[in-house]
Amino acid sequence: MGPLVLDCQQETLLPEEKEKLAHPVTGGVILFSRNYVDKAQLAALVADIRKAAGKPLLIAVDHEGGRVQRFRQGFTALPAMGNILSEAKDRQQARELAHACGVIMAYELKALDIDLSFAPVLDLNGVSEVIRDRAFSDNTDEVIMLADALIDGLHLLAMPATGKHFPGHGSVQADSHIDVPVDERDWDTIEQLDLKTFSALIRANKLDAMMPAHVVYPQIDNQPAGFSSIWLQQILRQKLSFNGLIFSDDLSMEGARVAGDYPARARAALDAGCDMLLACNNPAGAEAILDSLSHQHCERLPALLQCPLPDAAGHHYKQAIRTLSAVWPELACQR
Repeated sequence: MGPLVLDCQQETLLPEEKEKLAHPVTGGVILFSRNYVDKAQLAALVADIRKAAGKPLLIAVDHEGGRVQRFRQGFTALPAMGNILSEAKDRQQARELAHACGVIMAYELKALDIDLSFAPVLDLNGVSEVIRDRAFSDNTDEVIMLADALIDGLHLLAMPATGKHFPGHGSVQADSHIDVPVDERDWDTIEQLDLKTFSALIRANKLDAMMPAHVVYPQIDNQPAGFSSIWLQQILRQKLSFNGLIFSDDLSMEGARVAGDYPARARAALDAGCDMLLACNNPAGAEAILDSLSHQHCERLPALLQCPLPDAAGHHYKQAIRTLSAVWPELACQR
C-alpha cells in the first residue's frame, strides 16, 4: 500500500484510472461530488475501484456536514458543525447531537464500503472564511467537547477520526486553496489556543489520523505545516506524542505550490513526516507523483482499513437519526 491518494474524474472509472489504481505507489482514493449520482452507482464505483486496485486500498471523502458534504441525495444532510451549539438547548444536548452526527456519518459511508470521512475539523472559528461554520466553535473547550463526542460516534461504528487542519487554520483570512496563508502569531498563542484542542484529543487517544494545514507560521518555521518537519516531527510526533497516520492536505492547493512541482511537493511532504499524500483535481500531477516515487509501504495505513460495521450499527444509526431529527427534522428527512 503506497502513499498516494488520488481521485477519479467521473461516475465511472476511466481506463487510465484503473492503471493508476493498480500502481504500487497508489494507496487510496478520495471521492468528490462529481463521483456521485445515487447510492447504487456509488456502490458500483467503489467496487470497481477496489477491483481495479487489486490490493487493500483506502477510500475516503470529505463528508463533514454543512457546506462540505460531497454526497447529498439519499444521505442525511448533516448540519454544519458550527450550528450545533446554537441549536442545542444545553451542552448535554450539544454533545448528543455531535455524537449522532458521527454515528450517521460513519454508518452511511461505511455501508457503501467507504473507509473514512476526513473529519472532524478541529480549527477554531476565527477570521478564516474557508473554515467558518465548519468549526465547532471559536472556544477551545467547546471544540474539544464536541469533537470528542463526534469522534465517539465515529468510533462506535468503527470509523477512524482524522483531525484537521493541524495546528490550526482558523486565524488566517487567506484560503489555502487559492493562496498561501501566513499566521503571524507566536508559539505561546498557538499553543494556548489552537494546539490545546489537538493535544487534548491526542492525549485521550481519540485521533487515528491527522491532516496538517497548508499555512505558514513564520514564528515557528518558514515552511507550511504540511511541509515542516518542525511541526510534524518535533511538535506533532515528539512533543504531542501522536502515533497515528498523517495525511498531507491536497498537494494541488495553492498553499502547496511553495514546495515546487508535484514530485517536489510529494517528496517535501514525505520528508517532513507525512505518511499519505493527497493529489486531487489534477490527473497529470498525480501521474507525475506516481512516476517519481519508488514503491514504499505505508505502515500506518492498514490500521484504518477494513473495520466492518459492528452488529449493533443499525440500532445506533436509527437512534442517531431520532436524535438529529429532534432538532433538524428537515435535514434528516432529505435522506
